[in-house]
This record gives sequence, C-alpha cells and structure tokens, in this order.
Amino acid sequence: MTHFMIAGGGIAGLTAALALHRAGFTAVTVVEAARELRAVGAGLNIMPNAVRELDELGLIDELSARGLATRELRYYHRSGGLISTEPRGLAAGYRWPQLSIGRCALQSVLADAVRERLGAEALVPGVRVAAVEQQPHGRPRVRIQHRDGVHRGSGSLEPDVLIGADGIRSAVRAGLNPGEGEPPWNGQLIWRGVSRVPAERAGTFMFIAGDDRQKAVVYPMAAPDPEDGTVPVNWALAIPAALAAESAPRDGSGAAAESPGAHRGDWDRRISVERVAHHYRGWEFGGVDVAEVVSAAEAAYEYPMVDREPLERWSHGRTTLIGDAAHAMYPAGSNGATQSVVDARALAQALSVHRDPTDALAAYEAHRRPAMTEIQRANRRHGPEVVIALAHERAPGGFTDIDEVVPPAERAEIAARYAAKGAFDPATVNLGSPYEPGRPPALD
Repeated sequence: MTHFMIAGGGIAGLTAALALHRAGFTAVTVVEAARELRAVGAGLNIMPNAVRELDELGLIDELSARGLATRELRYYHRSGGLISTEPRGLAAGYRWPQLSIGRCALQSVLADAVRERLGAEALVPGVRVAAVEQQPHGRPRVRIQHRDGVHRGSGSLEPDVLIGADGIRSAVRAGLNPGEGEPPWNGQLIWRGVSRVPAERAGTFMFIAGDDRQKAVVYPMAAPDPEDGTVPVNWALAIPAALAAESAPRDGSGAAAESPGAHRGDWDRRISVERVAHHYRGWEFGGVDVAEVVSAAEAAYEYPMVDREPLERWSHGRTTLIGDAAHAMYPAGSNGATQSVVDARALAQALSVHRDPTDALAAYEAHRRPAMTEIQRANRRHGPEVVIALAHERAPGGFTDIDEVVPPAERAEIAARYAAKGAFDPATVNLGSPYEPGRPPALD
C-alpha cells in the first residue's frame, strides 16, 4: 500500500488528501505545523473550474451553503467611472458557479471531510517538515519536528510519496531547491480584512477598482443575515509600501518602526483598521464606500505582495509540489486557491493512472507546470486586471466614454486570453472534469 505524506494542511493539502481518497488511496497523512488548524487570510474566490472539481469530491452543497455564488464582476477607474461589467459563474454560461467564500469556511469543510473519509488520524497538527533529502532510490527522507504544548521532539520518515503543499515558504520546495532564498517582493503591500455591513451598503457584485498603483477588491461572501440584515464583505487593498508608510507606526526617531519586507509570506501580521481606511476615503463604486466597509472590520492584516520565480522542475523522484509551494503568484484573477484545487485533482488522477509514482509525478508536472508558469508571469503583468492600468494610463483624469479609451474588443480579448492560459474558459470547463481517476487527461 502506497503511503502518501502531505506537508501542509491548507487548501492545497486538504484537497489533495480528498482527491487521493477519491482515487482509491487510503494511506494518506497530512501534517500541519500549526497545533490547531487555523485559516489565515480573509476571503477568496473559487472559479468554476475548481468548483467543478470540488463538486466531484462531493462538497459543493456544503460550500454553496457557506458561500455566495458571485454573478457579476465590475472594473472601475479610480475616478469612479465604470470600465467594464462581466457576468461570472452561472451567469456567464458555466455549469458551475464562482464561489466567494471565507477561507476559514472552505478550510473547515475540507478538514472535516478529510477526517470523515480518511479518519481523524489522517490529519496531524503540530508537525512541521523541517528538511527533505532525496535518496538514490527516489524515496524522500523527511525530517520532522513536532510539539504538543510543552513537549517537543523530532524524527524522520520515509513516505512512498511526499507532496509539498506547505505554501510560499515551503520547506519541501527549499529541500528541492536549496539556496532559493526569500520570496521576491515588488514593493506593494496588501491589506486584507472582512467586515459586516448592512446589505444595502455591501453591493451585490464583486468589484476591482483603482489605477496602476493603488487598488481595491471588494465583494460580499454570503447572503444577508436574516436576523440583522448584515453581509460579510471581503476586502483586499493593494498599495505601494512608500505610500502606506505615511500611516505606519513610528519609533522614537520618527522612522517607520519596521520594514514590511521582514514579514514576507506572513498572513497573520495584524495592523490597525484606522491605518488602512484613510487611504481609501472617497473611493465609492456602485454605492459601495470602500473606507466605510474597511472601517467596519474588527481587524486588518498586512501582507507584502510576493510571489515565487517559476521553477524548471516541481518533481524530484517521489516528491512533488502543489499550490503555492509550486507556483505562488500575485493575487490577480482569483487563481491562488483555484489552481491549488485543480493541482490536487490532477495529481491524484496521475497517480491513479501510472503504477510507478515517479512516472505519475512527472505526468502531473508535464500537465500542470507550463500553464501555471504562464499564469504566474501574466499575474506579474496584472493579469485580467490590466484593464484598470490601461484605463488610467490612457485617461488618468477619468473618461466619459470607456469605449473610446479601452475599446470593447480589447477588453474582451484581455479577459479571453487570460482565461485560455489556465483552461478556465466556459467551453473548456463545461466539458466536465478531465481528472477522473484512471483516465489520463488530454495534454495541451
């Protein structure tokens, strides 16, 4: 019986465990460094291609009950002008919705399913992968550190297959690529949070607004609460670190107390809501006031905008990478969690087809890595959100007719080109999942 060890109990790792179970594998262990599974970040969007795969895993009903099917995306110029409106999910002709959902809700559903299907012992908190060594026969030797409160220990394991799902600062990736160093930072910060606001002030759509330097992404994540009429709203704000420094805490000399670059890859750096909100005063789009939404949050979190350089290899012997460990990318196009889900299904499918795990990991990588490399590079160029930068570049003071600034054909081509990179256009997605166990997917 092949034993799979998955490093990381986030979205990628938990989905991989469920996908392996769906493919008929039962000896699966997920190790997670945190002693308690605790979702970090705020909200996220799961695109229809990933919702399709979660549906195949039998999770769509519960996820739909805890999230919201987003039907419309709007792009706005910083001046308030509407650049474009796009139908999303079912409204765009997909057979599956686009789901806006809290990261905590998604992770909770996945973790509960892992425990139910693979057993409580399949999910082991408080165990961190510290190092990985490739042995001549291809099987990895994994050095682990564990703790349960006061007690600490270490040891080593040799699973048949190791899956690195341990995020942007992956120890598995570091073991395969020694000397890679810290994630590169582009000088931008992301501020994130979740607010509860009256439904009439939350909007019924997702919007992305701003210019080539400063941006706001805002969307509701659930239907109105029947008791108080409020809606949870996710917000993610991008801002140059130099501009953000104007409101940063100061030390005795008047200098910024610390550099945000010291916290690369840390979703848990909490800052004051007041520091965030004032940078977005006057930002109102479709009746949604960004500063008002931000001010309603209990907490805000700061995260330097980092990614990883595309790798030439994900797989070494019987070890491979998925999710952010494989292809961490700038947050554009709702592709972070989405592609983690698809990675997990593609990997499990490849393992179900190939008897030799080494061949399976090679096939998985050949199928997934080229497309993910393209998306990583596209997101460095703003992905589909480049329409905002174009509108600002061509009409910095605003416009009266967007069609004269960024013509409809150009806007449509930008969206279609990006969707084609990841095979998440409606025609491709609606063909159904290519990752049924035992059936090799068609390679592009």
